[in-house]
Amino acid sequence: MITNQILQKTIDGLCAITKVDFAVTDPEGAVLASTMTDAPRYSASTVDFAKSHAESQVMDGCDFFKVYDDGNLEFILISRDDDEDKAQGMGKVCAFQLSELTVAYKERFDRDNFIKNLLLDNLLLVDIYNRSKKLHIDVEALRVCIVIEINDKIKRGDEMECVRGIFGSKNHDFVTAVDEDNIIVVKQLAQNSYDEVEKACESVFQVFCDRQQDAVRISYGTIVTDLKDVSRSYKEAVLALDVGKIFFSDKQIIAYSVLGIGRLIYQLPIPLCKMFIGEIFGDRSPDDFDEETLVTINKFFENSLNVSETSRQLYIHRNTLVYRLDKIQKSTGLDLRVFDDAITFKIAMMVVEYMKYMEAQDF
Repeated sequence: MITNQILQKTIDGLCAITKVDFAVTDPEGAVLASTMTDAPRYSASTVDFAKSHAESQVMDGCDFFKVYDDGNLEFILISRDDDEDKAQGMGKVCAFQLSELTVAYKERFDRDNFIKNLLLDNLLLVDIYNRSKKLHIDVEALRVCIVIEINDKIKRGDEMECVRGIFGSKNHDFVTAVDEDNIIVVKQLAQNSYDEVEKACESVFQVFCDRQQDAVRISYGTIVTDLKDVSRSYKEAVLALDVGKIFFSDKQIIAYSVLGIGRLIYQLPIPLCKMFIGEIFGDRSPDDFDEETLVTINKFFENSLNVSETSRQLYIHRNTLVYRLDKIQKSTGLDLRVFDDAITFKIAMMVVEYMKYMEAQDF
């Protein structure tokens, strides 16, 4: 569970403080981490020591110590120094540190495994409450799921550690992954407010935006009050990430609560979408209009169907805008100045956008 990098960093630090050389091997004598250049020469002695009943032993001018995990031999620690008493004393200290590190990482692994199964709905309700109690995880805390998608072009392999650097110091937050695509944060909140969630997402965005402007997309679900509902917040965040790519492509951070009608359109089957577009426009599609017409339509919707404000922002005469709207009405049979027709047209444009996205995904 403890990586060789962690082991190396640990003994490097202890070596720098104590000025004693250390090596960590597995029970078969394979060197996992070392500050000794000749550590492999002790492999045979390590294997003999591992098979013995001794907990510590002096051999080949070194002190050997056993490090256990739940009664199972996990590591062999070797300490070496010209001062034998120092080598033995510091060896005991280092062996204790490795033992504590093993326990800490095992607990972290157990908690991480629990959170993964919780997100994927792999736990019975009784298991959720029993295991959370054993792992000292508060059941009734406010939590929200944040999903972070890193652009493949800027991945360096350290993204998980970068995110853990933001949240990992907080014992109540969990940073994990259930696939290779996304990093998941289960964040505990101080109060039922999305301001804290937005700040957390912004912190993640700032870490990665230096690499590339579109380096990361972030989404989050709704706040839940019970641990069993964390999976729901996770599913909402995943849906927000997908829907956001279609209807909110200009936003790097998207919340499930703002998806609106896009959330409904995303769940429509493609054949039904094609039928709808055919009934409204026949052989024509809403995105067949020229750029000028599309800009006019979008600006008209942005200004809540206000003709005067739209013409002002487009720097055109009111009559010119009316002419363009009349032209659209003749082409589609929909008068965008009428609320019902405007709604129909807006939904149709979103449906077409969804269809184009899904077709690109299939391709």
